[in-house]
Amino acid sequence: MTFDDFLLAFFSLDILRQAWPILWMGLQQTLLLSAVVVPLGVLGGTVLALLSTVRHPLVRWPLMAWVDLFRAVPPLVLLVFVYAGLPFAGLEVSALGAVAIGFFLNTGAYYGEVLRAGIESVPRGQMEAARSTGLTRGQAMAWVILPQAVRNVLPDLISNTLEVVKLTSIASVVAMPELLFQARQAQSVTYNATPIMAAAVIYFLLLWPVVRLLSRLENRQIAGRR
Repeated sequence: MTFDDFLLAFFSLDILRQAWPILWMGLQQTLLLSAVVVPLGVLGGTVLALLSTVRHPLVRWPLMAWVDLFRAVPPLVLLVFVYAGLPFAGLEVSALGAVAIGFFLNTGAYYGEVLRAGIESVPRGQMEAARSTGLTRGQAMAWVILPQAVRNVLPDLISNTLEVVKLTSIASVVAMPELLFQARQAQSVTYNATPIMAAAVIYFLLLWPVVRLLSRLENRQIAGRR
């Protein structure tokens, strides 16, 4: 294969112009998915992290089992189960609904562990000091403990969010027309790898600023410990 053949097979501008409309539609779907699943994961993780502060065995042990289960099951398997398995129980779920449920269960468990570590990193005296000012336990957790916990684990939260956005590409297995799905559709029509390469470049341009932000936060956190 000559260099010109390589460029034609992977970086054809004509193919890119033809494929761009559906790639743009796929990018919009990817952004929509991210806007749905990230807040759902953070919400689920926050609930799990708050429940982890309860020391009663009837709460603690089922919570540990829940988190371990959904961290251990591969997200792709979980997604296929929700989309293709629930209909056998009489529950019809759309592609977007299946992705939302699957990501809520999986990413919520990961966010929960990150936030739990953040809560545990806050000195216990902070809760006692907040309660001494007249705040209830819930108010102290919301206004004093959680903000500090989030700040302590912010790089981990951003890193997890980065992984979640990249993980939205598995939505293509349930025919969710996100970026990878549309790129594969364009590739099957054009018989050219340019749409896949374009999708990779789009992912890079979308996520690279977040990667750089994460690196700066990690360096700042390391410098603060010295």
